[in-house]
Amino acid sequence: MSDTHPRTRFTWPRLVAVGGAVVLAAGATYLVVLDDSPASDSAEPPADQEEESQSSPDEPRTLTLVGGGDLLIHPPVWEQAEEDGDDDLDFSEIFAGIAPRVSAADLALCHLETPLAEPEGPFAGYPVFEGPPQVVAGAASAGYDGCSTASNHTLDKGEDGVVRTLDALEEQGLGAAGSARTEEEATTPTTYEVELDEGDPVSVAHLSYSYSFNGISTPPGKDWMANLIDQEAILAEASTAREEGADIVVLSMHWGTEYSHDVDSYQEGLAEPLISSPDVDVVLGHHAHVVQPVERFDDEWVVYGMGNQLARHSEPDAPKREGAMTEVTFVEDDAGEWSTEGLTMVPTWVDIEPEVRVVDLASALSGSDLTPEQEEAYSAAHERITQHLDARDARQDGMEIASD
Repeated sequence: MSDTHPRTRFTWPRLVAVGGAVVLAAGATYLVVLDDSPASDSAEPPADQEEESQSSPDEPRTLTLVGGGDLLIHPPVWEQAEEDGDDDLDFSEIFAGIAPRVSAADLALCHLETPLAEPEGPFAGYPVFEGPPQVVAGAASAGYDGCSTASNHTLDKGEDGVVRTLDALEEQGLGAAGSARTEEEATTPTTYEVELDEGDPVSVAHLSYSYSFNGISTPPGKDWMANLIDQEAILAEASTAREEGADIVVLSMHWGTEYSHDVDSYQEGLAEPLISSPDVDVVLGHHAHVVQPVERFDDEWVVYGMGNQLARHSEPDAPKREGAMTEVTFVEDDAGEWSTEGLTMVPTWVDIEPEVRVVDLASALSGSDLTPEQEEAYSAAHERITQHLDARDARQDGMEIASD
């Protein structure tokens, strides 16, 4: 558990925290998030979020969700972590630039695209990934509570890779959706119980699916080990999550065409029927490694592709260094039902020189310590990301961009 994001998590075992005690849960696996103390000085929330959090008792309760782009762990990324850790792998400095915003959310979900190795390696990059498990501690230090794990690389290292990845997340107190070690895990929706300042905890379910596993099959008799996109299966799991008490259902989709900012026909064919379901509240997209548009359907949102949050491709051109975090605010009505109140996209950038660092562009551009070269690069990236996000007129429909 990270000092910068002081939340207590009980994950994987069938445990629920009730009034400070831990009891067995009947028939479900829960990850409980208790947020009953302020963030530490090292992770102060941005001023605009701090002001928004000060609500009067008469105002309805709100919950803020943050979703991050792809975590694609290439060799230069772990080499940077090794340098930062004096030969031990320390990813916390790489994530430090986004930690204030991530840790200020009530619930924060990342997308861990690659399977993980043993702590001592060996590690491998593209095309068959096997990353250092220490990256999970880095994500936790930024304030992430869990990750989606269904991607085209989920099965790169077979069953052992799936198990190692989920073991590493469990060890750091993070939840996971999209892959499983047992059939029981696979058939139980991942659920986070988020405790706000007042009232009962809010139950948030997280679903995760991928369009492909790059031709690699699940082990015989274990089709449940990783989730392939299937509209009927997704809607069935979302319905199960709702029936089991989820107030909010978040769906992560690993889909789209790599390196294309455009929404493809596959995404278009799935987006509306999924988000139109009463059991799905927001769709968060991954895989393209570049930023894709946001689109509103009635009062709910599909974020087609958040780009890379952390990556260092062999050809690190600007689009592959750009990303966008999603901040969704949900509000509770008098009947205790939750709905989407607003959506803000937060442009991000991966610095690759002199060090690999994830940059919150809105926060960085509001500071006074940038060089002229940094200010020019960050401003240009922010403008490009904004254009991609707004390609389907989402701003006109209510989407906000951080720093607008």
